[in-house]
Amino acid sequence: MLYLVTNRHIVRGNFLKNIENALAGGVDRVILREKDLECKELFLLSKYVKVITDRYDVPLIINGNIDVAEKTGAYGFHCEFQDFIENKYKYDGVLGVSIHSIEEGVKCEQLGADYILAGHIFETECKKGLPPRGIEFLKELKENVSIPIVAIGGIDEKNAKKVMKVGVEDIAIMSYIMKSEDPYFSAKVLKSTIEMFVN
Repeated sequence: MLYLVTNRHIVRGNFLKNIENALAGGVDRVILREKDLECKELFLLSKYVKVITDRYDVPLIINGNIDVAEKTGAYGFHCEFQDFIENKYKYDGVLGVSIHSIEEGVKCEQLGADYILAGHIFETECKKGLPPRGIEFLKELKENVSIPIVAIGGIDEKNAKKVMKVGVEDIAIMSYIMKSEDPYFSAKVLKSTIEMFVN
């Protein structure tokens, strides 16, 4: 599956239009990740985004604010590992957690997470100065957990195949689609790569 992780600060053009075009291009799930917004602002934005995701029958996942996720009636809630551990979240839907080590991945599975977002796999501007964890990290993670792994971090049309080849079938994209002048095409290219390996 192809996940789109939003970031309105880097988007080219209209934020909502970018999301809609990406969905038309084949995005399977949207993680609304606008960490700087207050609860009311995030709730308002999430309602606008949900209108679009519902139109395409694509599940919406809210990052970082379980109240907004519940009020929006979002398909899923996503949070950081530390947040997950400290708050012992339960969600009446899909629960995802960002992880950065094998140990964190194992712990998330033990505590009931439905999927883990693992990264960053390749170099990315979002994590300047931090070395990527690489494909070996995904391989090892796959050997240690049985819940779905979603790879994130610097993934584009050139390196997506490397992720697929280690048996990780889900990838999450931020910059490659959010910064794209043609999010429809960018999503379509990545979706085709995924389908080559999954189907």
